[in-house]
Amino acid sequence: MKKAISDIIDYVENPDKTDHGRLISSFQCDSRIADAEFLFSKRQYLAKTGRKRGADDVIAYTIRQSFVPGEITPEEANRLGCELARRFTKGNHAFIVCTHIDKAHIHNHIIWNSTTLDHTRKFRDFLGSGRAVRRLSDTICVENGYSIIEHPKGRGKSYDKWLGSKPPCHRDRLRMAIDAALAQKPADLDALLALLKEAGIEVSPRGKSIRLKAPGQKNFVRLDGDSLGAEYDISALRSVLAGERTHTPQTKNVHRADPPKVNLLVDIQAKLRDGKGAGYARWASVFNLKQMAQTMNYLTEHGLLNYADLTEKAAAATAAYNGSSEKIKAAEQRMAEIAVMKTHIINYAKTRDVYVAYRKTGYSKKFKAEHESEILLHQAAKKFFDETGMKKLPTVKGLQAEYATLLAEKKSAYADYRRARDEMKELLTVKANVDRLMGYDKSDVDIDAERQGGR
Repeated sequence: MKKAISDIIDYVENPDKTDHGRLISSFQCDSRIADAEFLFSKRQYLAKTGRKRGADDVIAYTIRQSFVPGEITPEEANRLGCELARRFTKGNHAFIVCTHIDKAHIHNHIIWNSTTLDHTRKFRDFLGSGRAVRRLSDTICVENGYSIIEHPKGRGKSYDKWLGSKPPCHRDRLRMAIDAALAQKPADLDALLALLKEAGIEVSPRGKSIRLKAPGQKNFVRLDGDSLGAEYDISALRSVLAGERTHTPQTKNVHRADPPKVNLLVDIQAKLRDGKGAGYARWASVFNLKQMAQTMNYLTEHGLLNYADLTEKAAAATAAYNGSSEKIKAAEQRMAEIAVMKTHIINYAKTRDVYVAYRKTGYSKKFKAEHESEILLHQAAKKFFDETGMKKLPTVKGLQAEYATLLAEKKSAYADYRRARDEMKELLTVKANVDRLMGYDKSDVDIDAERQGGR
């Protein structure tokens, strides 16, 4: 067990992968001896609590967090990894975050101690923990303006499968980084090179030429048409930056999986990236990014990545809610009718003899004065029967049985009603968030016209 945790930490702290250890962060532990500290805290837990685990005991847990190539700097990735670890463990566990830059995609390896800092409890894996980590990671990425990976079937894919069957070569990684930098509309070549440096690309001018090197690579590649293609020649890039031509990405060797259909996740993330200009802070102050992250998680997990599907689902949920509500109202109305009907039937039966005697007296005023309440109840009941067209009175026992059946149906319907209400509120909230961000809160005609004209 000790050797296993040591081997894992040695791998994630590999200097060749972490820029010679620069991209290693730790919380409440020394990353250089984290394995020993984790084991020591395990012994302190035993001494303090007396609780000893069996063969299923765990010293530490590990997760991996990946990012889209060319979109984030190694330093920023490390910061987000620390935030993920801190928020998932609620700051109660020591952890290390190692950011690897030796692959096409920057990714974090996060390891946290199973024992809490006060040595009184242990983290235990739980059903759905992977989903919880992914939701939190997606939330953090959205809050910070970075893309998330779509999992339409609720099951994650490895990064290699998501990216394609073959990882990009060094030149393709450089092309993708340049494409991403150009998308941020740099003012000139110097600004473009500055963005490449921020993305982790090493830039080395040599005479009139410029050389580039992606993280984890040994050799430099010249920034010219011969090395990267005509679209990446310095003269071509200057023309693009000057607005004289449009850049066409020419990544050749990346064998990507079939591209996903344009959907809400793509649209929303494009909108978020559009907001990262000068007006981003103003926009973010108007729209709650945390709420948007929750919305995107909901869309992904429920497979509602098409706006028409979201609209249809929200309409169906509203209809289900209204149906449940009407069913309950109908039951309540009938129960109220039964209560009134039963009262009149009982009153009619109880006062029938008095009213017969009253009629035999020739409707004597004296008799009426002596039995006024009984006579009025009888007359009210007879008027009710006439107004409702009742020719044959139902039995009180039959009405009580119907009332009991309706009451049971109403109680059962309330469970469906609450579920339908909660689903409707959630869907309408999600739809409202999407409408607000994407500008879909106009009429359907305007939306369709915009889509047809703008795409």
